[in-house]
Amino acid sequence: MSLRLTPTFRAALAQADRPLAGMWVCSGSPLVAEICAGAGLDWVLIDMEHAPNGLESVLAQLQAVAAYPVTPVVRVPSDDAVVIKQVLDLGAQNLLVPMVSSASQAEAVVQAVRYPPHGRRGVGSALGRSARWNRIEGYLADADEHVSLFVQVETAEGVEAAGAIAAVDGVDGVFVGPSDLAASLGLLGQQTHPDVTAAVLRAFAAVTDAGIPVGVNAFDPEVAQSYVDAGADFVLVGADVAMLARGSEALAASWSQAGDEERAGY
Repeated sequence: MSLRLTPTFRAALAQADRPLAGMWVCSGSPLVAEICAGAGLDWVLIDMEHAPNGLESVLAQLQAVAAYPVTPVVRVPSDDAVVIKQVLDLGAQNLLVPMVSSASQAEAVVQAVRYPPHGRRGVGSALGRSARWNRIEGYLADADEHVSLFVQVETAEGVEAAGAIAAVDGVDGVFVGPSDLAASLGLLGQQTHPDVTAAVLRAFAAVTDAGIPVGVNAFDPEVAQSYVDAGADFVLVGADVAMLARGSEALAASWSQAGDEERAGY
């Protein structure tokens, strides 16, 4: 029996005629991930760096979103080769690796996602969902076609090295993170500070010159649109937990306050 895997995020970006919009899935809930997957966005990012996600919950979320026309990307917690191997074996085809600040670090990450002789990914396809337990014909030989790798530039050093990082063979795209970049520049919490925006745009230019897609995180619609206008190929424009937090606050503001006023009238 032979099965087929879905196209990678690399392939989706190559075929797109517009920037691809996505959202963070940080709740750790397969149910929430499925709700987000069916919303009509182009991609969802299942986060392991700043969310309560482990291998089991990531697996459940990948399974939950598989039925929907959306591309899942998993952000691993670090560039640790063992974690990358495990997440790939779960069947994640698209990885985002945070805090990549040099070409040498990017090269090491590429090594972690590729099988020998081109890398050092451990071979466990017969045991893993990645190859559907050896039901994907030629998976080992064609593994690079089934996996796309994106790295996150989010430090001052990373911005300066963005062009060299993007030029590393095997890096399929660079995602710029304004929040940590702001902190790296001594502007914690000031993602839209002119110096941060200028650094983001410098990274954009360097990555674009290297000929691969560049993306960015921006929850403010006007900021997101400005980055799209500046050449972003993919954007994250919201997060499940943030939307729930703001939505529940709005609900409370409408109803709790009204209730307090009504009670005060007695």
